[in-house]
Amino acid sequence: MKIHEYQAKELFRAHGIAVPEGAVARTPGEAAFRAAGMGAWPVVVKAQIHAGGRGKAGGVKLVNSAEEAEDVASGLLGSILVTHQTGSEGKEVHTLLVEEGLDIARELYLGIVPDRTSGDIVIMASSEGGTEIEEVAEKSPDKIIKVRVGPLAGLWPSHLRQVTFGLGLEGRAGKAVSALVQKLFAFFVAKDCSLLEINPLVITGDEEAVALDAKVDFDDNALYRHAEISALRDVTEEAPLEVEASRHRLNYISLDGNIGNIVNGAGLAMATMDLIKMAGAEPANFLDVGGGATSDMVENAFRILLKDEKVKGVLINIFGGILRCDIFARGVVEAASKTGISVPVVVRMEGTNVEEGRRILKESGLDLQTAVDLKDATEKIAAIVA
Repeated sequence: MKIHEYQAKELFRAHGIAVPEGAVARTPGEAAFRAAGMGAWPVVVKAQIHAGGRGKAGGVKLVNSAEEAEDVASGLLGSILVTHQTGSEGKEVHTLLVEEGLDIARELYLGIVPDRTSGDIVIMASSEGGTEIEEVAEKSPDKIIKVRVGPLAGLWPSHLRQVTFGLGLEGRAGKAVSALVQKLFAFFVAKDCSLLEINPLVITGDEEAVALDAKVDFDDNALYRHAEISALRDVTEEAPLEVEASRHRLNYISLDGNIGNIVNGAGLAMATMDLIKMAGAEPANFLDVGGGATSDMVENAFRILLKDEKVKGVLINIFGGILRCDIFARGVVEAASKTGISVPVVVRMEGTNVEEGRRILKESGLDLQTAVDLKDATEKIAAIVA
């Protein structure tokens, strides 16, 4: 789950992590009031969307008066901000963060991510703060420091020294960054984060370390432990169909193709998508109804798929285990009668009660094509939508 920069900074502040003084504004007048209350100029006005690259896209502005803050806010609020992470459709700006300006002596990059291959937590740092880390990795990979921390052993002083020495920090600045990394690492572990990124992390003129930016993502599977984090979810930043799917306990991600998929199991869904591409077509979504899907969940899956105007055909790929084929087949029949399926559907089913499931589909009167195996299914649906 993603959160906004201002929300991440509120969490940082509560955990003793230094961030600039700031306040949220949702109207131009409120932005002017917040800016005037910072006590000194310049002040920074930042668009709040779930995407990076806001500065290059014009979503971060320096202002030197309350009037200028109001003008900037008028231009940003309600606008569509397009960055390299939003896609061409962009995201609408509903909220602004108004922050004090800082005396910046140096800009650094700091990130913390889990390495799912090794099981380590990796602290990444670079002296090229303020630049997208992907760009640094491409042009100057030697300027990225990676420090691996075993999650059971935890963070040691030697890890902190690797970070500060790698960044060329000494004295007060080195101690400040070391203390900040300690707090950030503890936050990362305690809150079950899947990503923590500060770009830039700044060293001020008096050698303090401050998180000028804050990007934090959380592991969805751990949110049951963090009600306070779940409350920060902003569904206006998410795709409407994905939000609707989550309400029905469906795992759905919209893609750019035209073949809708209904599959039980994440691994099977990814394999199905690969085979669709191998057949020369493009998947329109990832949709995992899960092993314990009910007929209602199947109905909702169809309804969500058919709301996507890109979908020109549907491929159903079910392996009956926990979700028996006959139960799924009844769900398909009920879904078809309620939603009025108007696109071609190819079905591949194997597993528990498969013969009964096939009988239910055959006697339903629905216009369905059956497939003998997954390769046959993907080739059939690809040919239909070609």
